[in-house]
Amino acid sequence: MPQVDKSEIRKELIQRAEKYTVLFQKAVDRKIKMLKEKGLPIVFSKDGVIYYELPNGEITTKSPFESK
Repeated sequence: MPQVDKSEIRKELIQRAEKYTVLFQKAVDRKIKMLKEKGLPIVFSKDGVIYYELPNGEITTKSPFESK
């Protein structure tokens, strides 16, 4: 059975992870741009708290989607 070079496998996995990170970040950036163009809030979370960035730039934890 051939010897497996674990350092080469690790190196390849790191390269793939970096590639996918770049692709995912580009997708997120495109989605954020689209939401801003349509005047819709951007929803994100940090430390388990949901935040909304409103079209005017204000960041709040109050959902703009709840009916009044």
